[in-house]
Amino acid sequence: MDNTRLPGSDGEHVVQERWDAVDRARTFYDRQMLDHLNEGMREFLARQDMVFVATADARGECDNSFRAGEPGFVVPLDERTLVYPELRGNGVYATLGNLAENPHIALMFVDFFEDLVGLHVNGRAAVVEHEELLADERVTVPLLEMLTRQGGRRPERWVMVSVEEAYIHCSKHIPRLVKTDRQVDWGTDDAKRKGGDYFGVAEAKGLGAPSSAPER
Repeated sequence: MDNTRLPGSDGEHVVQERWDAVDRARTFYDRQMLDHLNEGMREFLARQDMVFVATADARGECDNSFRAGEPGFVVPLDERTLVYPELRGNGVYATLGNLAENPHIALMFVDFFEDLVGLHVNGRAAVVEHEELLADERVTVPLLEMLTRQGGRRPERWVMVSVEEAYIHCSKHIPRLVKTDRQVDWGTDDAKRKGGDYFGVAEAKGLGAPSSAPER
């Protein structure tokens, strides 16, 4: 069977045939998957304040990370491009390091609080410096204000994603959560606010309290 025109990987098409799921998968591809962000998806992104980010290095070694910001911090510049900020972290740059070797990226947005639905966005990413982003003609003044308001801290740089796949994550197993008030210090270097030695790694190594958090 020729799968060259189908979305997804060769591997998923192989196992669809093996486990008699070809018809179900084709129905999903036809009814739920796009190669761009439609209006409903862009409106959904404007309400989201967190995203799970998956990358891999050149050897295929995977990393999954978490990003958060004010609602709408992941911004569609058009139906095929989105951008999100990289705030100051622990300096490891696991995600950006992977992207330096392998541009493939997978973003998963989950609304745990209202709609109880998710959105997958897969594509190819590039790291963009702040000044380079400002020079992009798609960045308007209101958008610029929104992009740079993360608690008063300017992002160090940006990740720009060219969208290749966008599709729903169904709601049937997404738990409903409740938000509570919390002060967020975007990009802080305060070890206590970043989690300290929560898992006891530094203590076990005899290093004492860490000066930076285990965020990636």
